[in-house]
Amino acid sequence: MAVKQFIHTEVLSGKPVAKQEVEIVERKGLGHPDTLIDGICESVSLALCDYYEKQFGRILHHNVDKGLLVGGESRPKFGGGKVVKPIQIIVAGRAVSRYIKDGTRYEIPVEVIAKKAAKDYIRKTIRNLNVEEHVRLSFKIRNPSSDLSYLSEKGIANDTSIGVGFAPFTETEKIALGIENFLNDAGTKKKYPEIGEDIKVMAMRRRDELDVTVAMAMVDKYIPDKDHYISVIQEVREKLLNNFTTSNLSLSIKINSADDYENNSFYLTVTGTSAESGDDGNTGRGNRVTGLITPMRMYSMEATAGKNPTIHTGKIYNALAQIIAQKISEEIKGVEEVYVRILSRIGNPLTEPTIASVALRLQENVLYNSVKSDIENIVSEELSNVRNITSIIRERRVPLF
Repeated sequence: MAVKQFIHTEVLSGKPVAKQEVEIVERKGLGHPDTLIDGICESVSLALCDYYEKQFGRILHHNVDKGLLVGGESRPKFGGGKVVKPIQIIVAGRAVSRYIKDGTRYEIPVEVIAKKAAKDYIRKTIRNLNVEEHVRLSFKIRNPSSDLSYLSEKGIANDTSIGVGFAPFTETEKIALGIENFLNDAGTKKKYPEIGEDIKVMAMRRRDELDVTVAMAMVDKYIPDKDHYISVIQEVREKLLNNFTTSNLSLSIKINSADDYENNSFYLTVTGTSAESGDDGNTGRGNRVTGLITPMRMYSMEATAGKNPTIHTGKIYNALAQIIAQKISEEIKGVEEVYVRILSRIGNPLTEPTIASVALRLQENVLYNSVKSDIENIVSEELSNVRNITSIIRERRVPLF
């Protein structure tokens, strides 16, 4: 396979993250306000994709990646409290609302599509939140500029953006992600309905000691009193220790460490998310395409949720970079750590980035020249098939937040 001139590889010096003395990893769970607004914006984009394709046979230009969640006010209490001021959700962006096909002009109900998508996502994600009572939705979605619509029709990059991915995950990263996934699993919710969806995991490894702090919103109507609350926290902590303790790390876990039992201060919510009273959310402020926040790693600050999955490289190249990094890590022996950095230039074909750069840390006694060609071939092949990323995103087969 011919290697394109924009493909670059290099070897990094220094220790991989897994072997550094200190490592810090964060995961904002599905019900965290930042993740919640990411999910809402992405659901609006996917709904627009479905409508455009069904009506016109192609995905028209849109970007709905500017979302703001303004927290409400609530009065939680053991046995069940109430939301007294609703959560406000604002989604802004651009989407084609007027389209001419075969001489016929069509008006597209963008706000109707967006409202249904947002409500459906919230219902699916926060089981104790009443969308009609607890949420107010507002959409500021305007028509896109003619030049960006033109780029969309041509199927070429509509922005100059950076996509970054890395692999493999460290043990700390796997545990941080695994704890949130476990706590938000349907089976866990069935056994412990007291646990809300707003879960934040902060993991800090120092040498071989892993200290994890979990903020876990508790749903008041399932908790009759203080003793019940404490017993659930203790039981869940033991389950996490049993499930995630490894032979390599000494694991300690604290849940809702701001609680003050003596002064009757508890992390109680009415709905299971701090968005009802304690916190606000902003698209792109939370997890990256790995599903994690990893300050010890290279990563892009680009918000992926809500962007057009056909031409917006801020979304496509982030997803692609992560897929390439994972493929290199899994298929090329001797790669200890890999980073993939892809830079687009507005107006260029998606298959031709300004640079697709792979940075490696190799295992001892592995020669760079023995893996270089195979890595370049993987990058070249995945870029050639970049159009497949749209389907992967639409089918939710790649994490975006």
